Amino acid sequence: MKKISLFILGIALTGLFQQCAVSRQISEAKTLGDCKYAIASADNITLAGIDVRQFRNMQDFDLAKSPRLALALLSQDVPLNLRLNLDVTNPTKQQAGINQFEYKVFLSENEVFTGFWDQRIDVQPNGGTTRVPMQLSTNAYRLLTDAKARDAFVNMVENLSGKAGSQPSKLTIKLRPTLGIGNSQINYPGYITIEKEVTAKMLAGE
Repeated sequence: MKKISLFILGIALTGLFQQCAVSRQISEAKTLGDCKYAIASADNITLAGIDVRQFRNMQDFDLAKSPRLALALLSQDVPLNLRLNLDVTNPTKQQAGINQFEYKVFLSENEVFTGFWDQRIDVQPNGGTTRVPMQLSTNAYRLLTDAKARDAFVNMVENLSGKAGSQPSKLTIKLRPTLGIGNSQINYPGYITIEKEVTAKMLAGE
């Protein structure tokens, strides 16, 4: 009888601990929504395997000067890769954090990047700041060939290349935290939406 009672107590305590863990995750995720976000810099940027800084002085991506880009367009596979360094600052008195989240990045209403972040992020209260180095990858073929998206994309590449005089590009980043409950993953309702401008000054090392 004593063993049964201890077993029941163990189940009850496990349930309580899980409930507390879930409540903590929800609280930290909500606080993450109250944080301030800034794009600190972008680095390791390549388009079709080419360092994006090579496009700084190229008008309309002159394919005669870039046979690798021309070949990528012919194959309809134009990989764009970059690391976007996002600074998260917590102005509240509560701990902010998340174990993982889904993200979407839009450029002038065009979805450019999607993915899943699966590394723990903690942001200390009272002004603590954490840098999140988001590795982003996409096939930019549609963005280069779609008339509606092309101008905004070319402008963004010019900014990422560090080209002086480029107009800032507006990025919208949507984050949706994922909560771990036992062996299950549940998406947090709604997205944390961040709207920021990308400028030529953001190129790391410039």
